[in-house]
Amino acid sequence: MTAPVVATGLGVVAPNGLGAEAFWENVLAGKTGIDRISRFDPAGYDVTLAGEIKDFDASDYIPGALIARTDRMTHFALAATEMALADACARPADFPEYEMAVVTANSAGGTEFGQRELEKLQMHGPQHVGAYMSIAWFYAANTGQISIKQKMRGPCVMISAEQAGGLDTIGHARRIIRGGALLAVSGGTDAPFSPAGLIAQMTTRRLSTGTDPLTAYRPFSTHPGGYVPGEGGAMIILEDAANARERGARQAYGVIAGYAATFDPPPGSPRPPGLRRAIELALQDAGIAAADVDAVLADGHAVPELDRREAEAIAAVFGPLGVPVSVPKTLNGRMYSGGSSLDAVTALLMLRDQVIPPTVGSSDVSAECPVDLVGDQARAARIRHVVVLSRGYGGLSRDYSCFNTAVVISAVS
Repeated sequence: MTAPVVATGLGVVAPNGLGAEAFWENVLAGKTGIDRISRFDPAGYDVTLAGEIKDFDASDYIPGALIARTDRMTHFALAATEMALADACARPADFPEYEMAVVTANSAGGTEFGQRELEKLQMHGPQHVGAYMSIAWFYAANTGQISIKQKMRGPCVMISAEQAGGLDTIGHARRIIRGGALLAVSGGTDAPFSPAGLIAQMTTRRLSTGTDPLTAYRPFSTHPGGYVPGEGGAMIILEDAANARERGARQAYGVIAGYAATFDPPPGSPRPPGLRRAIELALQDAGIAAADVDAVLADGHAVPELDRREAEAIAAVFGPLGVPVSVPKTLNGRMYSGGSSLDAVTALLMLRDQVIPPTVGSSDVSAECPVDLVGDQARAARIRHVVVLSRGYGGLSRDYSCFNTAVVISAVS
């Protein structure tokens, strides 16, 4: 039997809380981190709301020289890693450097850093563009900077699959642990809020133009209006369960029991939908039945067709109204690669505290979406297995998602 891989440390940088405990307290209380965009003036943009992180000071976690050389997405990644390592009581200096891995996801790149340097180029000429322009904007910068700062020289991987990428890091890190690594940092962060970054997101035509932070993002609703974008993310420390016990780890929040990733077939294909297959394969990997699952954290686009397809996939596996479904990201926005990583943290905290978080603002479930949506109030429940779903945008058509990922997170036996 394959040894279980467990989560021993959590690090969170989210619009409604820095640190796992602050985030979780605010989620259960229904406290939103969504507000009018403040990093630049959104007047003139159709989209004016976002889940921004307003109380984050990078200097609390990162040396000043490194702050200047890196983008905000990397500041979030480095800070969340520090938090997760501290929560796991894991000192990198105590591990062989080639037996620690880093697997991160990012979908937008360093948009703020890149736009700033391009503005210098246009206004003042090439001599004013910093040397770090060549790397700070790059998707892999987070993995590289974590590896350098923490002296983690084992397998280092970057995944770009939009929202699905955050969950893919967990599956890939589990594979690396099973291959012999002692510890892996896994997760995703995104910081997509520069003027150019927002324009790029708006091309999908999936963003909410609502102005009320509590109702602008309403997945599975009778009146969905698109999703609110967000920034931030989470990092999770993964270890082999036996190794974690041997080193005296303080806790194991849960087991990464199952993982699967699929692609959607092209429009008109007779092949089955990719999300349903991802759920079924993840359950198979975990060795459990659909009836064993106690809750689902859904992707929740708040786009009618995409909500309907997700609801159909959930109903096909678990039965109509067969399992409680929640989309807690309505409090933070859809944070791209950081969002699904944060959902994984949420699942682990659900197992610890035996409660399903609310889906604030989206209690009027559409008849086309037959899901048992947990509404504005958290729901106490007996929880042993949680399925986390995520879809990544891209592919042959704007009308369907291309990447699907499902992860089963289970209680420690």
